Amino acid sequence: MRSLANQDKNRSLARLGQQYPGHLQLHEADLLHEGAFDRPMQDCDLVFHVASPFLMPEQIKDGQKQVVTPALRGTRNVLGAVDRTPSVRRVVLTSTVGAIFGDYIDVRQMAGGVLSEAYFNTTSTPQNNPYHYSKVTAEKEAWDICGRQSRWSMVAINPGLVLGPALTASSESGSLFLLEELLKGCFFYGAADFSFTYVDVRDVALAHLRAAQRDHAKGRYILAEKQMISFLEMSRILRPFHRRPYLLPRWNVPDWLVRLIGPAFGLTQEYIRNHLGIRFPVDNRRSVEELGIVYRPAAETLKDHYEAWLASR
Repeated sequence: MRSLANQDKNRSLARLGQQYPGHLQLHEADLLHEGAFDRPMQDCDLVFHVASPFLMPEQIKDGQKQVVTPALRGTRNVLGAVDRTPSVRRVVLTSTVGAIFGDYIDVRQMAGGVLSEAYFNTTSTPQNNPYHYSKVTAEKEAWDICGRQSRWSMVAINPGLVLGPALTASSESGSLFLLEELLKGCFFYGAADFSFTYVDVRDVALAHLRAAQRDHAKGRYILAEKQMISFLEMSRILRPFHRRPYLLPRWNVPDWLVRLIGPAFGLTQEYIRNHLGIRFPVDNRRSVEELGIVYRPAAETLKDHYEAWLASR
């Protein structure tokens, strides 16, 4: 943790420690401080590098400062500690599908127009899709560092939008921000025709464990359902158990109106042009065949996400 004194962020972990005595130790360490992970990593054989700022485009004012620098420096610091820790044999890196593509329109250039692990994002910058740029930059750096040695191996997990029940309400994750906007009624007047690759957080966690435990696991694994999901589809699934279903949108806002008002919500015309109304299939075969992931139904994921969100209010 950046700070062991931050009880809001530590509370859920403290509960886990009480539930499973002797299985969890918390250490104070900062991604931006070189050497901060040396002591916590002592005698470890597996390292999961999960931490990286995830913000939606409308949350980002300075892409380099908010997401790029922490992601890149954090990766160098964590893997530097791995290099200095002889016991480590494998690293599992949490990347994202955003390290595979920049804008949705990029996927149309992939074979068959299908999202695949074979590609790296080449179009994002600190100004255009800075979160995606931060993740592809950090992942490439990680592969480069891994390639300079032969003692430890690395596997990358590339999830879509991570949904499902959160352990803590204090997270600043962009996925929680996005769903909160939907759940509290920000789109009750209508939803823009944006769709997302998505996956349940519990499936992501299981994929990390299996990537660490299975010797044959290698390379990158997309973690996402085969088909994308839109705001409108989420709303249709959520409506039967939402306490105030009238807050959920029942129709899409016309594309011309999204282009007109989008900039007022932090969306550039370029972003709108390269994402609005665009959908593509996802090739998730490696995660199914090699990691044995059986994806949870969207209804289960969204129901559990909503109930956890409601309990935190």
